Amino acid sequence: MTPTATPTRREQILKEAARLFAERGFHGVGVDEIGAAVGISGPGLYRHFAGKDAMLAELLVGISEQLLEGGRQRTEAADGVAPEAVLDSLIAGHIDFALDDRPLITLHDRELDRLRDADRKRVRRLQRQYVELWVEAVRRLYPEFAEPAARATVHAVFGLLNSTPHLGRPGALPGRAGMSELLHRLARGAFAAGAGVPARG
Repeated sequence: MTPTATPTRREQILKEAARLFAERGFHGVGVDEIGAAVGISGPGLYRHFAGKDAMLAELLVGISEQLLEGGRQRTEAADGVAPEAVLDSLIAGHIDFALDDRPLITLHDRELDRLRDADRKRVRRLQRQYVELWVEAVRRLYPEFAEPAARATVHAVFGLLNSTPHLGRPGALPGRAGMSELLHRLARGAFAAGAGVPARG
């Protein structure tokens, strides 16, 4: 879905389910409440999803697929350009996710273990592939970066970027542009520090 597209009913349901699950926990939210949030009856949700478990799976598997696909598109679009631009593009894409999809970060942290084994393994597999995109981009920019250390630093940077749900009230933070710029500088600084070289940019 593009930013200007009208969300489908299914997308509306998932967005409200993510918000409610993040605010009150998976077991603290009923189907009727999710339905009320999008203006349909609780039973009406079953035309779109088999139940809350299916919503949770689609949310967590879906965002993992979107991050991986977005990362692949960014690295392919940057083919032939400076390694710095590739890493900057990956960082920018993940920052957009971290700022715009905070409920999904909270949901992943709290509820991943509630998924069926097959769905949880799928999420983990997608996440590993996403990490490897970053490891390759980091090591292209910093060839001296040993692979295990680069991978550990990628995970650490994800922790930094995904801290957005815990940064306090929105009004107490810089505006979106300022927060995006700050997170980008911090991420680039972490990679440079991990590689043992001065930060660039």
